[in-house]
Amino acid sequence: MNSTDSKQVSVGGLQVTAFTSMQDAVKHIIRPDGTVVPGFGIAINPEKVMLARADQELRALINNATLRFADGTGVVRTMAKKGVANTRIPGCELWEALMRQAAAQQLPVVIIGAKPEVNAACADKLRRIGTPVVAAIDGYYQDERELHEALLAHQPKLVTVAMGSPRQEQLIERLRKVYPDAFYLGVGGTYDVFTGYGKRAPKLFCDLHLEWFYRLCSQPSRIGRQLALLSYLRLHLTQKL
Repeated sequence: MNSTDSKQVSVGGLQVTAFTSMQDAVKHIIRPDGTVVPGFGIAINPEKVMLARADQELRALINNATLRFADGTGVVRTMAKKGVANTRIPGCELWEALMRQAAAQQLPVVIIGAKPEVNAACADKLRRIGTPVVAAIDGYYQDERELHEALLAHQPKLVTVAMGSPRQEQLIERLRKVYPDAFYLGVGGTYDVFTGYGKRAPKLFCDLHLEWFYRLCSQPSRIGRQLALLSYLRLHLTQKL
């Protein structure tokens, strides 16, 4: 996917594309003439790197994506340590930037996932900013064929799926076999944050790269997941990534 435009760096066995700005990331997916490069994007953070190292099936799933971008300060720093300057591309911010670009260039969009009320609110808000949402299907559909029919009927250029990992990536792999002519992105809880149903870490935590700490304080049950950050840090410091 535009491999000549951006450098790729191996981080824990995953090839991650470096971007110098959010604008560069958007242009990598949506060209200035409005052409959307078909593919599949996955946000890479330290937790995902560690999970992929331990799970061969997950590693294969991630490596099947056409774009892996650094959504995690630890990954950005590992890439910089390997001599490649780049910036963090938060998945939720990339999604919103793509939606605004879709509005500017009138590119058809399909949003899938989240609770019915969240999905409906997301579609409504996107349409109010001019994004052509041609289909909005919540995560409680009864038959996956409903998604297939929507994609084939509406032929979107961008498809985003909010179901959490790895479920959303597994679904995207299946959908791409039915309709490969779009760029797909898994977005987790982004619709919730965009519509106000969920809450992102306060700006101060984001600026200090402490979103993980805010999430841990909000959800102490995440402690097991956050321990992976320590393992990642050890590998980063010993240059084993």
